Amino acid sequence: MKHRVVVIGAGFAGLQTVLGLKGADCQITLIDQRNHHLFQPLLYQVATTLLATSDIAWPIRALLHDRDDVTTLLGTVEGVDRTAREVVLRSGTRVPFDTLVIATGARHAYFGKDAWEADAPGLKTLEDATTIRRRMLLAFERAELTEDEAERQALLTFTVIGAGPTGVELVGILAELAHRILPREFRHIDTRKARILLIEAGPRILPAFSDELSGYAKAALEKSGVEVMTGHPVTECTWDGITVAGQIIPARTTIWAAGVQASRAKDWLAAEGDRAGRVMVGDDLTVPGDPNIFVLGDTAHVISDGKPVPGVAPAAKQQGVYAARTIVARLRGQPKPAPFRYRHMGNLATIGRNAAVIEYGRFKMRGWLAWWVWGIAHIYFLIGARSRLFVSLSWLWVFLSGQNSARLITQKETLKETEREK
Repeated sequence: MKHRVVVIGAGFAGLQTVLGLKGADCQITLIDQRNHHLFQPLLYQVATTLLATSDIAWPIRALLHDRDDVTTLLGTVEGVDRTAREVVLRSGTRVPFDTLVIATGARHAYFGKDAWEADAPGLKTLEDATTIRRRMLLAFERAELTEDEAERQALLTFTVIGAGPTGVELVGILAELAHRILPREFRHIDTRKARILLIEAGPRILPAFSDELSGYAKAALEKSGVEVMTGHPVTECTWDGITVAGQIIPARTTIWAAGVQASRAKDWLAAEGDRAGRVMVGDDLTVPGDPNIFVLGDTAHVISDGKPVPGVAPAAKQQGVYAARTIVARLRGQPKPAPFRYRHMGNLATIGRNAAVIEYGRFKMRGWLAWWVWGIAHIYFLIGARSRLFVSLSWLWVFLSGQNSARLITQKETLKETEREK
């Protein structure tokens, strides 16, 4: 019987592991609760109407159709039986393994305020993106209909909580949409009067960047019409609005970009975890005491060069490559690779149209040239010529026409049915 490798999660780390095992003498089972691989760095562009869902997601079976060594299962994992060496699915199916790779990513963290999720959705899945897009577009439509000025202003107030790259990128495009693209399409409202707020509990936005680039990003956002509030956390969040620094801000659209929590892998393994629920792994990315269980990506707490590895796509892909190399070396009886070492690829973030910040060590870039570098880098990492072509054409169309191409309201609410939709 061939060596059985089970990979849970078809994100960056999981898919890279499967790709790296091509030609190895093993039988692979890939399990995911969705049928697609998602390019999360561009998910915010689906939420803000720049891209369609099919531009950044690919069916897993189609990606691996030529891999006879891979079996793909659509299912939700409920646990791992380490004694029996089996993965337990919600359906009751038990999938045996000799080597297990867990790369199940992260979910939103509301810091003990989980009830906020229905009113302030985060951005981790396609469902999240289309929910946010729907709420945002409906807010403009309802503002066009209402005769109540206070209600109209609340509908035209958009708040984003958390000023990391996702939050900054979201408000940048939201400002572009409200202030430049939509004004000529509505008759009863002036969308340029929309209020867009970026709220950060810390002292500055983009805390992973230098003070210089953080300051530039803040100034660029404010120039585009975004209100930036730092130094105060949100203390209350409801469908009616938010409370920050003792001030109640009526707002019908709130987006959460403030934090993440690892998946339940720690509980499945009864393993030690950090404060965010990530599994503590060794420098070979395995669970201490169990070298045949790897934990990767946002699910893992990894130390490299004395620092925790960040939860970003390049890190996850590098870990997938490393795990595959380690498994192949074991199967072939070769020495194991040197301890995992993360190669930092730099920090990148866009700030609306034709502006971005890039930082790689001492090298810093900002402005329109940084925006082009950011775009080229993201197109390069997309899967397949079709996606690269379609995303490039979508961006070119937006650039030349000033029109976002995916402004469709296509589904019902996925998190909560509001009173207005009953």
